[in-house]
Amino acid sequence: MGAGVVSGTMFEKIWDRHKVHERPDGQTLLYVDRHYVGDDLPLEAFETLRRKGLKVRRPELTFAMPDHYVSTRGRSLADTVDAERRELIEELVRFTAENGISLFPLDDIRQGIVHVVGPEQGLSQPGMTIVCGDSHTSTHGALGALGFGIGAAEVSHVFATQTLWQRRPRTMRVTVSGIPGPSVVAKDVIMGIIAQIGVAGAVGHVIEYAGETIRELSMEGRMTLCNMSIEAGARAGMVAPDEVTFAYLAGRPFAPKGAEWDEAVVRWRALASEADAAFDREVRLDAATLAPMVSWGTSPEDAGPITGRVPDPRGIADPLKRSRIEKGLAYMGLQPGAALEGLAVDRVFIGSCTNGRIEDLRLAAAVLEGRRATVPTLVVPGSGTVRAQAEAEGLDRIFLAAGCDWRHAGCSMCLAINGDMLAEGERCASTTNRNFVGRQGRGSRTHLMSPAMAAAAAVAGRLTDVRQLGMA
Repeated sequence: MGAGVVSGTMFEKIWDRHKVHERPDGQTLLYVDRHYVGDDLPLEAFETLRRKGLKVRRPELTFAMPDHYVSTRGRSLADTVDAERRELIEELVRFTAENGISLFPLDDIRQGIVHVVGPEQGLSQPGMTIVCGDSHTSTHGALGALGFGIGAAEVSHVFATQTLWQRRPRTMRVTVSGIPGPSVVAKDVIMGIIAQIGVAGAVGHVIEYAGETIRELSMEGRMTLCNMSIEAGARAGMVAPDEVTFAYLAGRPFAPKGAEWDEAVVRWRALASEADAAFDREVRLDAATLAPMVSWGTSPEDAGPITGRVPDPRGIADPLKRSRIEKGLAYMGLQPGAALEGLAVDRVFIGSCTNGRIEDLRLAAAVLEGRRATVPTLVVPGSGTVRAQAEAEGLDRIFLAAGCDWRHAGCSMCLAINGDMLAEGERCASTTNRNFVGRQGRGSRTHLMSPAMAAAAAVAGRLTDVRQLGMA
């Protein structure tokens, strides 16, 4: 790994320091600091190494855990929804044992969604390059790392070489200023950004989030922001490390200790973009203009304030966009001009790599405490550690008293491949990151929102402005 040239933006500093070789055509071989592996990889990713007689090059830099296919009903493989998915989890166990890779199995309290576990264990650190065979690896950029998802063939390449060929993306700075209003949280900020620039607005770019609003966010909030950068089309999302970052990482199991910690913090402080750093594109958002957000269509950009209405596609000039929205509204069973507030929901899901952390569960519990859910509500912590902390704080008792279903860690209803899914035609208030056609089950209808908003929907049985419940 060469020293490279220290450039102006945080992204450029990290990229240049990890550059092994750059070809004339612009393709760059990057050194990879951390490789996360879930259970959703095709078997080919493992078989490629076996066929070639190769072992994982740096097993100590690779960490694995089952997350996508695991049942949230129990911690036994027997709970897995079917034999095919059980085989994928078993193959992950075999491969990690063969190669000396650290695995957090189902009976390990650290098991959970990789994008929750990496930061909470201190494995994800500022200045790192982090990859995983999952698009929401952008989450780890919240700590000032360059994290991005890769395909199965690229996973095999990282296994064998601890490097990866990539083309250098462009840079975008999204500056968010202003004081958010009551109940406006990180989920609302990122949904507001995506609604403004669109799902293709950041294609080919790495986003750096900046501004006073971002600096005031907790680490959990910053992870939500970076997690959904992919929904804006970005390659990755990043926030420069600061005192919030250092306080979050200090004392975590895999974080540096003693003198190494002091040295690391000095390095991490130097990662921030220079004052005169040039970005390829600049976007600005005033957080004071935001209200709690809700999606209404089949794309993350199809979102607006809970106080708003479903748009009328007849007023959209672009024929392609008009057609897409018409199809989306037909799928969602919504009429143009309909009010979002008051729309009945069949189920509520609180969890995922976007909003399954302890802060998210606290927000949901604050709404549910002393109230009852009027529709089936599933609450799934992002890791066993989050679950244990929630139970130590009594959050599980609040959820159970409200009539919610309190489960074990996993991706759960985010993507409906593990037994947790919606029935056809069911409408769900969800804290997840995607509302694509069929994302939560065949014919399912997903409305994205924050944990507090989802909890409010659980209480009311319909999309509800959480501020009307007296929550600030």
